Amino acid sequence: MLALSAPLRGQQSAIQSGATFRSNVNLILVDVVVRDRSGAVVKGLTQDDFQILEDNKPQQIISFAFEQIATKPQTVETATLLAGVVKAARVPRIAATPADAPVIPVPPTSEGVSGYRLWTLLFDTSSMQPEEVQKAADSALTWVNDRMGSSDLVAVATIGSTLQVLSDFTNDKERVKAVLGAFTGADATQYAAVDANTEAADESPSAQTNATAVDESAQELDTFNNDVRLRALKTLADALAPVQQKKAILYFSSGMQRNGTDNQIELRAAVNAAVRANVTIYPVDARGLQAVVPGGSARQGSRAGLGAFSGESVGQQFGSLIAQQETLTTLASDTGGRAFLDSNDFGEAFAQVENDISFYYVIGYASTNTNRDGRYRRITVRVKDHPNVRIEARNGYYADRDFGHTSKGDREQQLQDQLAVDIPSTDVPLFVTTGWFRLAADRYYVPLSVAVPGTALPPSKDKLMLDVAGVIRDERGAAVGRIRDTMTVPAASSDLAARQVLYQTGVTLPPGRFSAKIVVRENTTGQMGTFETAVVVPELRRTPVKVSSIVLSTQLQSVVKRKTASPLAQAGVELVPNLTHVVSRAQKLYFYYEVYDPAQDAGMPDVRTSLTFYRGKVKVFETPTLDRTQVDATDRHAAVFQFEVPAGSLTPGLYTCQVNIVDEVAGRFVFPRVELYVR
Repeated sequence: MLALSAPLRGQQSAIQSGATFRSNVNLILVDVVVRDRSGAVVKGLTQDDFQILEDNKPQQIISFAFEQIATKPQTVETATLLAGVVKAARVPRIAATPADAPVIPVPPTSEGVSGYRLWTLLFDTSSMQPEEVQKAADSALTWVNDRMGSSDLVAVATIGSTLQVLSDFTNDKERVKAVLGAFTGADATQYAAVDANTEAADESPSAQTNATAVDESAQELDTFNNDVRLRALKTLADALAPVQQKKAILYFSSGMQRNGTDNQIELRAAVNAAVRANVTIYPVDARGLQAVVPGGSARQGSRAGLGAFSGESVGQQFGSLIAQQETLTTLASDTGGRAFLDSNDFGEAFAQVENDISFYYVIGYASTNTNRDGRYRRITVRVKDHPNVRIEARNGYYADRDFGHTSKGDREQQLQDQLAVDIPSTDVPLFVTTGWFRLAADRYYVPLSVAVPGTALPPSKDKLMLDVAGVIRDERGAAVGRIRDTMTVPAASSDLAARQVLYQTGVTLPPGRFSAKIVVRENTTGQMGTFETAVVVPELRRTPVKVSSIVLSTQLQSVVKRKTASPLAQAGVELVPNLTHVVSRAQKLYFYYEVYDPAQDAGMPDVRTSLTFYRGKVKVFETPTLDRTQVDATDRHAAVFQFEVPAGSLTPGLYTCQVNIVDEVAGRFVFPRVELYVR
C-alpha cells in the first residue's frame, strides 16, 4: 500500500546542495609485452610504434613508459600499500606486518616502487585440502630460496572466511620465508572434496538421492566461498590501483565453480577491478595433475550402474573438472595472465610471472567513449611495421556504469546485497514500525509500515518509482518472510517535499523474537536506504488480558487487497499507521486495538476501555468509556475497539496516551501507553 502523508518532524533533506566536479578524462592503462619469434622481449620501441584501438576505434596515447627491472640493493618494506583492503564489504583485513619488524615505509605511488617487480602470493585456503596448502607453500619457498631477488617486492595473503594480509610488500627474503614457513596443513578450511566424482552418474535410486544431497550442499558452500574469493581479489586490485606499474597476483586455488548469476556479477567486478588497476592474475590449480578414473578414486566405494562402462561417468567427471577450472581460466585470460592447470610443477608459474613483469610497456589512453553504460570495451594493441612480433596485453575492460544503465538483473541483485551486508547504504532516510494482531493461537498478523520523507526524493515532473525489499529473520538468522514490491509516486504530487511516502504491508508470524530489515531504493538516482528493527510477537496465552498492539493513525484510505487480510481494514476502509506519532492539531487521531478471549458470564463478555492523555503527570484529557458486551471478530475471538479523537482538543506538546482496558468478568486490567507529539 502506498500513501502520502505529512512530513517527518525535524527531517533534514537528503538532497545536498552544491556542485560536484568530476574529471571527464577516462584514463585506461594497458601493460604490453612484445616478443619476437624466439620469445625474447622486444625493447627500444617508442610511443609512435604503437596503435591502440577500443572497439575498433583508434585512441590517442597520452602516457607511455618502458619498465625494465634492475637489481635493487636496498632492503625495502611497505607498510602502507595494502592498508586499503579493509574497505571491502565482508572481506576485512586481518593482520599486517608484525610490530617488531623493522619497517621502511614506501609511499604507495608509482615512483616509490619504480624498478621493482610487485608480487602478491595469494593462497585460497577456503578451497584447498591440507596437502594442497602445503604443496603450494613449499613451491613458494623454493622460489624464494632460489630465484627471489632484491628487485622483487612480495606480499603474502590468504583467503579463508576472510582476506588476511600476512605480510605487506617486502624484498626481505628471510621475512617472506618466515611467513611462508608458518603455513601448515591445518590452514586449509575446505570442508568437502570438490574434485570430479562418479556419484552423479550412478543409476541406482539411492545413489542418485545421495548425489543430489552432496551436490546441493557443495553448491551452497561454493557459492559462499566464491563470493569471498572474488571480493578478495577485487579488494587486492583496488588496493594496488595507485601504482601504475604492472602487478601480479599468483593465486593458488583448488578450483572455483560458478553457480549462477551471483558469481557472474562478482567475477565481472573482480576482473574489471584488476584490469583498471593494471593487475594480472595468474591462477594455479593447487590440486596439480588429476587422474580421471572411470570407476572413481579410492576415496569412495564402487557404485552400481552402467555409467562406468558406457563412458557417461567419465564425461561427467571431465565436465565437472572443467567447470571448476573455468573461472580460473577466465580470471587469467581477462586480466592478461595465464592459468596453470593439471601440473605438479608450480615453478613454471613463478618463471612465467617473473618473465612477464620484468620487461613491459605501460601505455595510457583516454577513451573517446564517455558513456557510463557498463558495457565491455575490447582493447586491441598493434605494433606498426613489426608484423612478426607477438603482443601480450589484456583484452578489454568494463566501463563504469551509472544507475540508469544498470540491468534489471543487477538491480535486483543490488537490493538483495543490501539485505545481506551488515553495514548497508543509508543514503535515503527511512522509518519502519511494526505491530501484531492475533489470527489464531499460534499465528499473528504483523503489519510493517515504511515511511520515506519527501525531501529525500529528487524533484521530478514525472512519476517516481521506489523499490522495496525486505527480509524477516528469526533468532537463528533463518529467513521466515520476505518483502518485494515497487511503489509508484504519482507525478501530480507537486508538494512531495512537504509530505511522506508511506508503504504498508504485512507478514504472518508465530510468537517469538524476529528482526526485520527493509531496503528502499529510489529508481531515478539509485540511492538506497536501509532500516533494521526488532520484531517481538508476544505469547499472549500467559497474559492476564490479551491485547494487540496499539495503532495510532491520522489517515484513512480505501482498502488495498492483500494476500493476508489486515485487521486494520474494516468496512472497506483501512487505517494508515502514523509511524512517527507526530500529529497536527488540524488532524484527527484514530486509535485501534483488539482484546482477545475476554472472559464471559452467561455467554457475554464485559470489556470496558477509555483513553487518558497526560502531559507529564497531569491528566489533561479523557475520552468516554466504551463498554463491549460482545465478541466482534468471531474468527479470532476478539473484541475490537476504535477511538476517534480530534487533535485540536490537545494543546501543542508531548503527550502520553494511556489505554485503560478492564475485563469486568475476569476482574483483570491492563494499561498500555503510547507517546505522541502534537504540533
